[in-house]
Amino acid sequence: MTSFDTSPTLTAWRALAAVAVVFVMLATTGWSAVRDHHSDGPRELALASWARDRIAGRSLPDADAPAYRLAHFFATLTSGQQIALAGKHPSVVGNLNGAPVTLRYHANRVALRQAVAVEKVRAHDERLSPDGRGEAKARLDRFRSMLGGKRQILAFDPSGRGRAAEVFGNLDRAARVSVVVPGVDTHLLTLERSARAYRAPVGMAKSLYRAERSASPGTRTAVIAWADYTAPAGLGMDAALGGLAADGAVRLNAMVGALPGTSTVSLFCHSYGSVVCGVAAHRAHDRVADIAVAGSPGMRAANAGQLETDARIWATRDGDDWIGDVPHLEFGGIGHGADPVDPAFGARIVSAAGAAGHSGYFEPGTESLDNFAAIGVGAYGAVSCARADSTCHDGISGQRNG
Repeated sequence: MTSFDTSPTLTAWRALAAVAVVFVMLATTGWSAVRDHHSDGPRELALASWARDRIAGRSLPDADAPAYRLAHFFATLTSGQQIALAGKHPSVVGNLNGAPVTLRYHANRVALRQAVAVEKVRAHDERLSPDGRGEAKARLDRFRSMLGGKRQILAFDPSGRGRAAEVFGNLDRAARVSVVVPGVDTHLLTLERSARAYRAPVGMAKSLYRAERSASPGTRTAVIAWADYTAPAGLGMDAALGGLAADGAVRLNAMVGALPGTSTVSLFCHSYGSVVCGVAAHRAHDRVADIAVAGSPGMRAANAGQLETDARIWATRDGDDWIGDVPHLEFGGIGHGADPVDPAFGARIVSAAGAAGHSGYFEPGTESLDNFAAIGVGAYGAVSCARADSTCHDGISGQRNG
């Protein structure tokens, strides 16, 4: 780990560098940050249909009602009534925080089958451009893949570039739940990949789930690949601003607060995902015990104390990660604040040996993955500290606060 120079001269140069980066972004991307990223037409129609419907003579609750109210509503229904609602309103039920998770899995399978039918038509629609038909074919392949086997899709929205979340393990029985929050260019077509699988959200979560099972076979654990927010498209203005992170933080906190049972939650946040987690930290549910960031451009805070959370903050970065060369500061709302692996930030800095670059933190055999697994199952004594912080696990052998 390199040393950190915080002199006023260096800070000024970093500010100038940040401004230069901004002008480059404006020249190449324009003010795309203020544009709506996708039309919610189908989603709005589905919500309107839900709002008009009734079951057993009762109106349905607002789709944006608190999770505990939605949970109570579903608890009053028979299993047949639940299945009927999921079949009639799959795109609503499949994304309702508070609905039983197994019902959400079922609803999203229905929604995926409907999406497959739509993309089949689009893939052969001569009115579309060749690129449009190609994209439809890619989406068709993705949706078919998500329907394969017994995959547990917790959230699915094909609007625009699309959002989704997938669960590994038994979420209802888990004592420890880990949530993988990915970064830029996360959408349905990048949800998973066959080559370099561990650099996509599903591969990251699968890898972490296996590592946690290996680290503590007796611990009931589940891992969520959480790509259920609108991430920046590339390294344009959206990636330098916090608007999408703020929206994502609201969605992340709502999902965590609606998880079944009393599981302890750990957030594992990569790249721009760490910006989302930094914003979410201020209002994170008290079941969140750990927030670990990797390859972070910042958490929109000057130090860990400004995150205003009782969760332990962990940080790691591989020596070859290009994000280390990005100015870690905030200037007029642009940029994401201090570097979490700077010892002055106050995070617990852990080793990322073997991670190889910006996207290799979940690769099997890396110390970063082993450390994430140890954090995820609460085996804090097994965490290997970075050289810059040899005391990263001091005072937390089993305790919540550190």
